[in-house]
Amino acid sequence: MPKDSDTPRMRKLRLRKPDATDGADIWALVKDCKPLDENSMYCNLVQADHFRDTCVVAEIDGDIVGWVSGHMIPDREELFVWQVAVSPTARGLGLGKTMLQELIQRDACGDATHLKTTITQDNAASWSLFRGFARAIGGRLDDEPHFEREAHFEGRHDTEHMVTITLPTVTTLARAA
Repeated sequence: MPKDSDTPRMRKLRLRKPDATDGADIWALVKDCKPLDENSMYCNLVQADHFRDTCVVAEIDGDIVGWVSGHMIPDREELFVWQVAVSPTARGLGLGKTMLQELIQRDACGDATHLKTTITQDNAASWSLFRGFARAIGGRLDDEPHFEREAHFEGRHDTEHMVTITLPTVTTLARAA
């Protein structure tokens, strides 16, 4: 008996470390995710190659639909998340939070006691993502102005607030699971 062709096909999500060949696809994704700052394709290639242990690519059926770029801040036990991008075709699935949870569980991030990111005051989607992430992991979220409009951006960009989320210990994460 043939399968009902009107039944939606289950899409397969895969989270993984990026590699250099993903650079162009990551760049195209970020470009498609306004209001994220577009970096050069070369920047995304270097992130995917040099910082792969602290970045996440999300694929659905082989297509890149999510990206988190991050790095451990030198000489500190802090993970800095630079960008979180989710394709319009994958929004509403909780993918941003899922990628962040994947990232903090990586060995490369095992020493991190805090996750940091910067967000402009008017970026409601990012505030919602990081507040929801903090709640989900039982972390505390604090913020303060960091890169200021006049002092750092010559008046050309809104102030970026440094968001700090206290990360749970491994034992706390295990209990929450």
